Amino acid sequence: MATIEHTGTEDKLIDVLHFIARERNISFEMLLEALEAALLTAYKRHFGSESNAIVLVDRQSGAYRVFHRRNVAEEVTDPKLDISLEEAGSPYQVGDFYDEEVTPKDFGRIAAQTAKQVIVQRIREAERDTVYNKYVRKINDLVTGTVQRYEQRNMYVALEGRDEAVMYLDEQVPGEAYRINDFIRAYVLDVKKSPKGPQVILSRAAEGLVQRLLELEVPEIADGTVEIMAIARDPGGRSKVAVKSNRPEVDPIGACLGPKSSRIANVTDNLRGEKVDIIRYDPVPATFIMNALAPAKVIGVELFEDDGVAMVIVPDYQLSLAIGRDGQNVRLAARLTGWRLDIASESESAQARDRYLVERAEQSAVQTPAGEAEQTSEVPAEGEGIDAELIRKLEEFRRERLGSDDS
Repeated sequence: MATIEHTGTEDKLIDVLHFIARERNISFEMLLEALEAALLTAYKRHFGSESNAIVLVDRQSGAYRVFHRRNVAEEVTDPKLDISLEEAGSPYQVGDFYDEEVTPKDFGRIAAQTAKQVIVQRIREAERDTVYNKYVRKINDLVTGTVQRYEQRNMYVALEGRDEAVMYLDEQVPGEAYRINDFIRAYVLDVKKSPKGPQVILSRAAEGLVQRLLELEVPEIADGTVEIMAIARDPGGRSKVAVKSNRPEVDPIGACLGPKSSRIANVTDNLRGEKVDIIRYDPVPATFIMNALAPAKVIGVELFEDDGVAMVIVPDYQLSLAIGRDGQNVRLAARLTGWRLDIASESESAQARDRYLVERAEQSAVQTPAGEAEQTSEVPAEGEGIDAELIRKLEEFRRERLGSDDS
């Protein structure tokens, strides 16, 4: 960075400020204001601390002058702050500022020595603001950089220019190993201000990374023809992405996969092997749940909307596939759809349903206040809105459970 020194020629100062403004992409006017503040500090330190002193720098020549500023008043209460209209003369009016030049003879030398540090500080602050504003606009977007170093397992990434970002351990993907100077593409999670400057926080584990990669690879998503409705992600393992088409003639799944699945393959490569399932979104919850459990086949879905629970029946041979390794498939499907999924095989579906209904009834009984329970203790007659056969099955199932507990 160019330094400001006392040269005896004031227009050189303007040239230096123009150079700094271009090199650092900082407003020239902001630098001049910083210079005026620095010169005022220097003047008060060496020549007095009058509160009404001001310093003005000529925007063309760079000439700087010190003034004592007073208010033109009808009645002077403090001669240091006020001046009478008669003394100010024409063309001043009451309420105007009256500036009297008081620039010391050797002010240039002192000002150059004192102003340098203040200006450098202002430039540093302006650079920080520039970096902060630059990356605030990139929150929820992708950036690229190179791995610079690791500190306490947190990864520091060099972005464009001299900008630096951090990726904390919990935003890194298990199994992804990056070495120093490796290229990395990441998702801007947040930007925070700190005493050391703006802190850009990156993520490779965020669901937004999958969304942005799909937008890059699939033009139909970028232009709004295909819309991403939900994403559920197990970083490093698998992601499920629900999509719908806003035009009947466009297949959302085919658009995302691309010719010979090339588009989704590029996304997988950027995720270093993480699988991405494209799921067809459906506004009907039962259908959406069936789609979300792919590749497993689903026989039927029964919704219990009050509990947010869906009973899902799958063929016996598809049960392990529906659940997935370590429960991954059903876990992602539940997060994608927003329903708690209870998976049962076809052969055990009746028992699973009865078991759930008993647990639901027991839970409801526990949560019912004692007074309310007394008021509703009468058993409705058969045919009054409750299936007698269902009650019989529930009672039978409850007795079986009690018997097994006693044994």
